[in-house]
Amino acid sequence: MSFTVGADAYDRFMGKYSVLLAPQLADLAGIAAGQRVLDVGCGPGALTAELVRRLGPAAVTAVDPSEPFVAAARERHPGVSVRRAAAEQMPFVDQAFDAALAQLVVHFMTQPVMGLREMARVTRKHGVVAACVWDHAGGQGPLSLFWDAARALDPDVEDESQFAGAREGDLAQLFQAAGLHEIEESALSVNLEHPSFEDWWEPFTLGVGPAGGYVAGLDADRQARLRELCREMVPVAPFVLTARAWVARGLV
Repeated sequence: MSFTVGADAYDRFMGKYSVLLAPQLADLAGIAAGQRVLDVGCGPGALTAELVRRLGPAAVTAVDPSEPFVAAARERHPGVSVRRAAAEQMPFVDQAFDAALAQLVVHFMTQPVMGLREMARVTRKHGVVAACVWDHAGGQGPLSLFWDAARALDPDVEDESQFAGAREGDLAQLFQAAGLHEIEESALSVNLEHPSFEDWWEPFTLGVGPAGGYVAGLDADRQARLRELCREMVPVAPFVLTARAWVARGLV
């Protein structure tokens, strides 16, 4: 999946959730001062910001295949080395980092096991590899209400439930296939308040990710119908949306 949208669009769509998730993923990975850490699939830099807060910019490196996201991450985080690269082929020597983290990225990797193997390759022996993916298959992700409405409009729609890591147990299996050890899998959750229906709906119109692409591909009438189906399913505003992500941690 290629993200060619602007960083501001991503911030309004998924960034609000990503910022809340980042400290939890960093805690799970045991990120602490003195380490050198790689943020894989950094996007505009939600997790990068948390790593910089803990380690300082010189100790953080980030990669992403999206040119707009790389540019945004560089601008937002001076002193961080941000490179344009895919997870499956990263421009670093073996054992360059103490830990490699991938927040909301594994399900968008072209070859998830290869991407995780690369993360392990660039991490020192006994270092940590950690990743998380929204619970798209279990109906507890931040986009679940949207995809429920999309299925009501189009029963054959391809949602994100079949993506790698999107169901319980998936990430652990991928970590094992990638050769990681002492694998632990659990769940993280975040709570985000939406002050109005429009605050929740408008980000879906920005063309970000599979959901945004689906909305962009609808004609005006079907887009309006989808919007109303969503309105019927979303709680009365203001409402708090609780989103769950599956997370795995393993050692090299």
